[in-house]
Amino acid sequence: MTTATMERVPAVSSATDAPAVRSIDLEFSTAGDVHTGLEEAVAELIEVAAQDAACGILVTRLHPGRYTVALDESVPFGETYEAIAA
Repeated sequence: MTTATMERVPAVSSATDAPAVRSIDLEFSTAGDVHTGLEEAVAELIEVAAQDAACGILVTRLHPGRYTVALDESVPFGETYEAIAA
């Protein structure tokens, strides 16, 4: 069984006023689901990053099975970096 939790910004009445998702929290119960889940989260944030071309994406492993995928201004646009939380 896989558990994926995605943090989302609450809906706003107008789609043009809605802030874009800037980070996604994920948790997996099996190692086999990590790759697919991370690819989907990165693909979603690539669309957001392409809108203003101001930052790249940082994938951080918080602990086994738990990750955060976020837009990060320290990462150059068009690139995805990986990090492991201490």
